[in-house]
Amino acid sequence: MTADVSTPSFGESLGESIRRNGRELSARWLAELMEILPVEAQAIFPTAALLDHVPDLLDQIGQYVASPTVAEIHANTLVLAKAREFGQLRHEQKASVHQLLREYEILGRVLEAFVADETERLGLKPSPRTCLEVAQRINRALYALMQTTVDTFVSEYTATVEAHTAKLRSFNQMLSHELRNPLNTLQFAAELLARRVGVDESQQHVVDLIARNVKHASTVTRGLARLAHAENALDSPGEQKIEVDAIAKEVVRQLSEMAESRGVTLRVMDDLPLMTVDAGKLELVLINLVSNAIKYCDPKKPTRFVEIDAETGSGLVLLIVRDNGLGIPFEHRQAIFQRSFRAHAELDGELGNDGFGMGLTIVQECLRELDGSIEVESTPGEGSRFIVRLPLQNPE
Repeated sequence: MTADVSTPSFGESLGESIRRNGRELSARWLAELMEILPVEAQAIFPTAALLDHVPDLLDQIGQYVASPTVAEIHANTLVLAKAREFGQLRHEQKASVHQLLREYEILGRVLEAFVADETERLGLKPSPRTCLEVAQRINRALYALMQTTVDTFVSEYTATVEAHTAKLRSFNQMLSHELRNPLNTLQFAAELLARRVGVDESQQHVVDLIARNVKHASTVTRGLARLAHAENALDSPGEQKIEVDAIAKEVVRQLSEMAESRGVTLRVMDDLPLMTVDAGKLELVLINLVSNAIKYCDPKKPTRFVEIDAETGSGLVLLIVRDNGLGIPFEHRQAIFQRSFRAHAELDGELGNDGFGMGLTIVQECLRELDGSIEVESTPGEGSRFIVRLPLQNPE
């Protein structure tokens, strides 16, 4: 009977197998990928050099599994450079973050199947703890590479959007500036003509026509000026009159299953206001805030809740998402809004959480487009209170 294999020898055996079979594993990955992407393989990896990326990445994963040094995978400039090139390629191919995540998900599934088959083929009988440790190494390596790829993709996408936005903003600023002065002069002249005495009916009709068109042109110009000063001119809000209560209840409906699985009660308080806002962006803000609160509920508390409330005053709507979860350490209060930062990443295994730390970054981006802001009040062990401030525009 084969003796139980210690962690190092089991990891070394599987790590070396992954490295030896890198090209075969890459072929399996590509075959599964082709089933979900209706394109030719040449479109995914247009050159032989790019086709070598996945075997190279698998070689690094194998090294990490065989010799688990946390810094090794994160500090390897060569492999991280390849992961970045992968992200750049996918951006050039107009892929999506969702596609990137699916690709790494498939790669993980291929590796899981390979590890199971290889363990059986080699006759290895590791302990459950040993299996778990090796699986964690594979997941850590995949996560490090995936994070680099996704961060690069997002950076490339952001740079492209910002470049287009800057050009459009510059054009709008120039156009609105050039039009403003002559339109003001015309509007003044039209008002003078309208006040003249002795103008017959046909002349009055022409004067009124001039005044209406100048007024319309001035309105358009002011719109261009506002667009030029918008933070994201390519994605300006589509405002509409909405009931915050309806948005909040839709968010609760979407997240009810997630909340139920963690024993969290979701509440929407009474008398939420009417407001004029981009409903899609507001819903995205609330979904991210509420789902975060659910993820970081305190499993030790017998009663766990997340509430959505609102207050109005001084021309503002204050949307409040309150919970009695783990809370946020004081030193992390600002960092939580940074991309890829997660305040309780060390508890992911215990809480069953995963993700990329993008939720609050998305919230901030949405609020910037809505001319809003957010702040957090939190006490570790007691819970958190996220306060979203939005301008209260007349919903009528």
